[in-house]
Amino acid sequence: MTRTLKNAIEQKRTAHGYIFSGHRGIGKTTVARILAMALNCRSSDQPVTEPCGVCESCTEIRAGNSVDVIEIDAATNRGIDEIRELREATRYRPARDRFKIYILDEAHQITDAAFNALLKTLEEPPSHVVFMLATTQPEDIPQTIRSRCQHFSFRAVRFEQILDQLRDLSAREKIEADEDALALLAEAGDGSMRDALSILDQAIASSTGRLSADQVRNLVGAAPSGVLEEVMQSVARGSSEEVLRLVDRLIGEGHSPTHFARQMVRFLRNAVVAKVAGGDSSLLQISGDERQRVVRVAELFGEEDLTRHLQIMLRTHGELGYRQEQRFHLELGLLKMSHAQRLLPIEQLLSEAGMTVNQPRPAGKPSMVPEIKRSESAAIARSTTVSPFAADSARKSGSKPELSSASSSQSGSHAVATGTASVVMGSAAPAVIALPAPEISSPPVVASETAPASTPEISPPPQSTPVANLDDVRGSVLSALAEAGQRMLSAMLETGEWQVEGNDLVIKVTSSATVIEMSLGADAKRLIVATASGMLGRPVRLKVLSGGALQSAPRNPVPTNGGGRGRAERDPVVHRMKEKFDAEIRTIIDYREKR
Repeated sequence: MTRTLKNAIEQKRTAHGYIFSGHRGIGKTTVARILAMALNCRSSDQPVTEPCGVCESCTEIRAGNSVDVIEIDAATNRGIDEIRELREATRYRPARDRFKIYILDEAHQITDAAFNALLKTLEEPPSHVVFMLATTQPEDIPQTIRSRCQHFSFRAVRFEQILDQLRDLSAREKIEADEDALALLAEAGDGSMRDALSILDQAIASSTGRLSADQVRNLVGAAPSGVLEEVMQSVARGSSEEVLRLVDRLIGEGHSPTHFARQMVRFLRNAVVAKVAGGDSSLLQISGDERQRVVRVAELFGEEDLTRHLQIMLRTHGELGYRQEQRFHLELGLLKMSHAQRLLPIEQLLSEAGMTVNQPRPAGKPSMVPEIKRSESAAIARSTTVSPFAADSARKSGSKPELSSASSSQSGSHAVATGTASVVMGSAAPAVIALPAPEISSPPVVASETAPASTPEISPPPQSTPVANLDDVRGSVLSALAEAGQRMLSAMLETGEWQVEGNDLVIKVTSSATVIEMSLGADAKRLIVATASGMLGRPVRLKVLSGGALQSAPRNPVPTNGGGRGRAERDPVVHRMKEKFDAEIRTIIDYREKR
């Protein structure tokens, strides 16, 4: 921006209208005054890129009493009458300098009627008039005005630049200040050099000697050092009581709930940045001690958890602005963060739907709450639980459902399962599974925590799907597609080659890849994957390939009577609910018949 203005002056291509927009306190009006000094400096017979600062024009412009440089507060003089007076004054040439310059501060406050009155003057101004509009909201200035001016958008001052300026001023004023105190002042400036300098003047006046971080924190009303980290540690432990006690202590000390929520938002934003980009990232514009706290908090949570907490606090901070009981809403927001630790992503629940409950969680989802030691009976109960998908597949095929691999490798556990076993859901359910009765008349053996150690362990069957189950899977998938109205897709897949390769359901059809892409939509794919996963007892992926040979339909397809009860009995979700809650179907409401 400086280079553009200098080149314009050197090439004698200065504009008749400028718009300086940007963050508050970053020098928009100051740049307008410097440009006015450069245009009217009397050290040369033409505009210069470096004003001398000692001539009458420069000194008067700096003091604000120049006759030919008129500064107008547009927030006050915003009506059409003031703009009409300005238009009349532009007809007269400057009293002494080269240009008559009008600096309109807070130009977005001018009314639409006043802008319309100024429009013609801005479009064809006299050669001796230059307009400079300074604003923090350029979008409120009409496009007809913006298109007739050169627009310069100012960026916020970087944290390091504010810190360097504060450090230089402290050295010039011979004021001893801690580095953390200056960092807090720069952070409180929020990209505004003027705000940071104002807080520095106030801090110097309130200090008795050396300027410390605690004095600055008390001055700006910030929470004590480390409190934000304590709050997040309590959230990580899921301790709602500790969170409420910390809030009560802060409110008792006179801290504002709104200001604390704003600090929490900033802290969580920095924690997200530290989690994503690392603790040494230049995106963290904070002091060294604060950077260490942010890094420690980022290690306690995952990226999704920190993002969820930041969203909760942003919503809480927005609600505090117009709520009466601010403390209650702040406490509610922090309690939501504490309760959010118990939530699991829906993707993880869906991916683990076909697995046993004691399978380890993915490494990408670290545990936030410390593990609680459970009794041996609870461990045995979890080791003998059977997935509802595996139980459903075993019930249909007559094979044994799969147990978790951890149950067979756990020392001292008794993993026993059979096709007629009752499914135990949840870690708190009693681990009692009946074994098949032997040929001789003897009571059934029960596997529980009191079972003898000599009970033989039955290893789980391999995960390969028997060929006999493939027809059931095929029939269920085709029936589900037909009921969903995907009859063309069902007809195409019916004559394909069906295979199960590991966790992939591969269907080779005679149609081309283009036809497959047009027929297989996202909803149909999800329906096929859900139905096949429920039938096979584990999550599977679908692959529909072209180039297959024409196959005949299965000899014994799954009966489809088209009734509501038949569809409900074949639905995989109904099967899982029946297995989980030992439920039975009593009433069927078929909404298709009511249409």
